[in-house]
Amino acid sequence: MLARLTIYGLTEKIIIPIAQIASGEPYGVPPRPEMTAPQLRRTIATACRILANAGLAEDILGHVSARVGTDTILVRCRGPREQGLLLTLDEDVRQVDLDGRGDELESWSVPTELPIHAEILRARPAVDAVVHCHPPAVLAAALAGVELRPVFGAYNIPAARMALDGIPVYPRKILVRRPELGRELVAAMGVAPVCVLSGHGIVTVGSGPHAVEQAVVRALNLGLLARVGVEQARLGGRPADLTPEDIAELPDLGAAFNDLNLWRHHVARLRLTGLELD
Repeated sequence: MLARLTIYGLTEKIIIPIAQIASGEPYGVPPRPEMTAPQLRRTIATACRILANAGLAEDILGHVSARVGTDTILVRCRGPREQGLLLTLDEDVRQVDLDGRGDELESWSVPTELPIHAEILRARPAVDAVVHCHPPAVLAAALAGVELRPVFGAYNIPAARMALDGIPVYPRKILVRRPELGRELVAAMGVAPVCVLSGHGIVTVGSGPHAVEQAVVRALNLGLLARVGVEQARLGGRPADLTPEDIAELPDLGAAFNDLNLWRHHVARLRLTGLELD
């Protein structure tokens, strides 16, 4: 039995098996072969560079992980010649268990806030990738009490829907460096794909064969919501939320459009600036 989804604005129909829908994989994306460890390392390293190049990770702080087993992840670690997320290399991505142990760590160290990744992945089996970074606009919005509201629509439909769904906030302004703190964050985040860490940064997650790309795009969209919110507050505006009638006219264009096209765009921007990995 097949489910049929029409992507508005395109001429083709994408046929999605019910099993793919039940699995939580993104709609509109043909399943890709399982990535090898080197390919996944490259995707995570590229994700770090994209986040930094987009201004969501300004220096050495932030990390990306992807699940490779029930209790095993690849995660961006800090190496002996650390230069920051913008210059992340494949070799900075190391395989460890959810407690941060691994034979291949060598002179690399796991993130201090590994419990962010570990506790989300323990609590949410459908999650396959986690992003944590420190977008300045999100920090400013949270500290100023600026609510990230659904005030625009077609400008960025996924970001608008993110605001419509509500964005949870973890209120403690701390390093999430112990498992019990990670569990607090998990409780605050619930089943949402994103969470703001007040006075700190953000966490986003992704699922399925393009989980890293999805988590990165969610971080980009959350950063955009914050920038718009901060700017409208600076200008003294208070625009109305989207109306139900307008919401009904905002289709889901599918993950192939929303996530993968934007990911490729940001990879191309790395290439243009000479920051794409060889």
